[in-house]
Amino acid sequence: MTRYIIIGAGAIGGGLGGRLAQHGHRVVLVARGAHLQALQRGGLRLRSPDQDVRLPVTAVAGPEEIILSDEDVLVLSTKTHQAEAALTQWADVPVISEGRTVGTAGERLPLLTALNGVTSESLALRYFDRVLGVCVWMPAVHLEPGEVIIRGVPRSGMFHLGRYPARSTTDADTELLDKIKIDWDGSEFEVLLPADVMPWKYRKLISNIGNAFQALIGPNGEFGRLVKAASTEARQVLEAAGITVTSDAEEAQTRSDSFTVRPVPGTPEVLGGSTWQSLSRGSGAVETDYLNGEIARIARENGRTAPINARIAALARRAAAAGRRPGDLSADEVARLLGL
Repeated sequence: MTRYIIIGAGAIGGGLGGRLAQHGHRVVLVARGAHLQALQRGGLRLRSPDQDVRLPVTAVAGPEEIILSDEDVLVLSTKTHQAEAALTQWADVPVISEGRTVGTAGERLPLLTALNGVTSESLALRYFDRVLGVCVWMPAVHLEPGEVIIRGVPRSGMFHLGRYPARSTTDADTELLDKIKIDWDGSEFEVLLPADVMPWKYRKLISNIGNAFQALIGPNGEFGRLVKAASTEARQVLEAAGITVTSDAEEAQTRSDSFTVRPVPGTPEVLGGSTWQSLSRGSGAVETDYLNGEIARIARENGRTAPINARIAALARRAAAAGRRPGDLSADEVARLLGL
């Protein structure tokens, strides 16, 4: 029976792992600090529009606390700026079969990259032979230790999965993807298996362009026009680089067919995305260098510039390092700093 090792049990990893455990699948959540202690002490509290449940889960701090086997599937769901540290931690862990070591995790086990951005897949190939990209659409929030809030109904979220790169797909990959689809579809998610997952991930990247603005400004002014300017710049950069992006119409239709977002009883009225959550928790770092900063990188690599995305990435990076909270800047201040 497949066991899912969720490396990074925050909003996405905790929500995914919690739902899988709730529906009878073998799951190990990898967490740290107060969150790990809460999971080990009282299980995972999973809150959604229709449920408030506490689930017994297996939670560990790292690979030294479990024994890996060929039945394991690793799911990387950290923030992108934390991904390389996690990859190096897990790649060389021995895989045991019938009491003997048969290889390492990097050699033997599939790794799913369930995190934002488009960089983790190529990062993972430095360490893992078999990488499967995951495009995540899941309205989930992790603010308190031991707790994840999921706001999607009737499905908790939607995932596009595929081998990376797509041309590497084997019959074994197809079999594994079909198995994952069965397991995750049956755990209140929807899994789609496109021929190539990366156009979906680039479309999600465009959606994540607004994360930095939401995190920095919060309720402190209307920032829609700023997001539009940054998104337009991002689209121009991707088009100039010849990168294929799933169309807005296809993405919107697919997502609306899967879930809608509803409030969760007893939770704050305002709940933001991943970058907003990082600032709210005072984590000291954010992933926007791999979102807006990714657009800047692609632009520079192709002899162009992306000043709006480069500047907002820098603002978010500095805000996190300084311990600022959502809404510490106004929309007018950010517009001035971006020259808009």
